[in-house]
Amino acid sequence: MQRTLENTEIKSLNQADEVRKFDKGRLELVNIAGRTVGRAVFQPGWKWSSHVKPIAKTKSCETPHFQYQVSGRMQVVMDDGTEFVTKPGDVANIPSGHDAWVIGDEPVIVVDFQGFVDYAKAK
Repeated sequence: MQRTLENTEIKSLNQADEVRKFDKGRLELVNIAGRTVGRAVFQPGWKWSSHVKPIAKTKSCETPHFQYQVSGRMQVVMDDGTEFVTKPGDVANIPSGHDAWVIGDEPVIVVDFQGFVDYAKAK
């Protein structure tokens, strides 16, 4: 298939198609090429189980993530007890079934290419 200007699509997360705000966090979404890409900003003190669980109404985060971390440090604890920390420059594939929170005083910014379609969206 030949690529042409007709196939080109460019969007900016700075002019998101949708913005979802929640306590200590914000999610900016663009729909492009039949997919949804999201940028999340989690402020210091943010924790999934405290700030998104009341919206999701699930035991833990059921959203799988394939993401690039721009800034900050985040502690992730899987439902099976596995723990790890993500940091700037990391590309992470995080399956469903986890809790997560910001470590320290720097906001965590992640760009997710898979899991933000229904994230922090009231059911």
